[in-house]
Amino acid sequence: MNDLDALLTPEGRALLDEVRDTDPAHELAVATRLRREHPAELVSAALGQARLRQRAAAKFGAEDAGRMFFTPNGVEQSTRTTVATYRAERLKALGVTSVADLCCGIGGDAIALARAGIRVLAVDRDPLTAATARANAETLGLTDLIEVVEADVTEVDTAGWDAVFVDPGRRGGRGRIFDPEGYSPPLSWAVEAARRAPLAALKIAPGIPHEAVPAEAEAEWISDRGDVKEAVLWFGTEPGAVRATLLPGPRTVLSTGLPDPRVRPVGRYLYEPDGAVIRAHLVAEVAQQLDGGLIDETIAYVTADEPRPTPYASPYEITDQLPFNLKKLKALLREREVGILTVKKRGSAVEPEELRRKVKPQGRNAATVFLTRVAGAPTMLVGAPVAPTSGGTS
Repeated sequence: MNDLDALLTPEGRALLDEVRDTDPAHELAVATRLRREHPAELVSAALGQARLRQRAAAKFGAEDAGRMFFTPNGVEQSTRTTVATYRAERLKALGVTSVADLCCGIGGDAIALARAGIRVLAVDRDPLTAATARANAETLGLTDLIEVVEADVTEVDTAGWDAVFVDPGRRGGRGRIFDPEGYSPPLSWAVEAARRAPLAALKIAPGIPHEAVPAEAEAEWISDRGDVKEAVLWFGTEPGAVRATLLPGPRTVLSTGLPDPRVRPVGRYLYEPDGAVIRAHLVAEVAQQLDGGLIDETIAYVTADEPRPTPYASPYEITDQLPFNLKKLKALLREREVGILTVKKRGSAVEPEELRRKVKPQGRNAATVFLTRVAGAPTMLVGAPVAPTSGGTS
């Protein structure tokens, strides 16, 4: 009996409930006590699962994570629930009622699809991973909509399913895999599988080069609360379209084919575009909304003279522009009594912690310093975030 099978027994489930909120600092004492009444292997498995559930709460929410089953790779590679739900709702809006979820992992995407009312064939070739996905479908009461199959995805017939979703493995024995052909299965296989389906979505790493996106695919970069989470290649939607979607929302900006924004002097306001906007190469679209320009042709900071609310970039009011000089910055921060210093960098080799250590900020005020380039010259911009307003636009 493997660890998962043991945890699915009545004794295993009861033990999981008992160790649910175990503080890692007290784990040894808890294990010692429980081993007096339960097999040592089962206690170890329960405590290990409790740790995985605590880690998974950030992605799945405490309620679901506290009931689900995980593997270490499953926690690491699963889609965050907010992102999976967005994707499932988009598929539903496209009229999809059934999806073949290839490389389903521990079932995170299948769960989101099923909760959207979509029937799912969830496939994974790893026996433990497939068994974990099956246990999660049962635990969450979704077995009527999720069928889990242990199989090689390249041998699964997806005919008859409205859509195909593929989430290739992007980690190997040496860590993250950056070459799309090193994915498991390779991106080229996933693209061919997508081309055969009426509609398809391929989840890929957000760093994929734009030139690697097939001409007939729509490319979407998704961020959640400012963190870029993934790129998705959509087939059967809008060929050639490029979009950045920000969660929560969703708020989406589409490519309109604008040329790169003009470079102009630094104005009163600096805007830091969301990472999904930058990855999608849509800074020009956001700069147009802001009536702004770039501070440097190679740097994705937009500058403007007037404040304009936008969900696609974080605004800062700039008070000072200095050539890169740590002594001048230190003197300015001392004069302003800045003790809380946020350091951002783009186009600079200086590390934020190194700068903080050298300028030694002290005082009761706060400031943000941008280490960057302005028209090719190393520059420091000092300012503060603009307070959010309720008048944001989508």
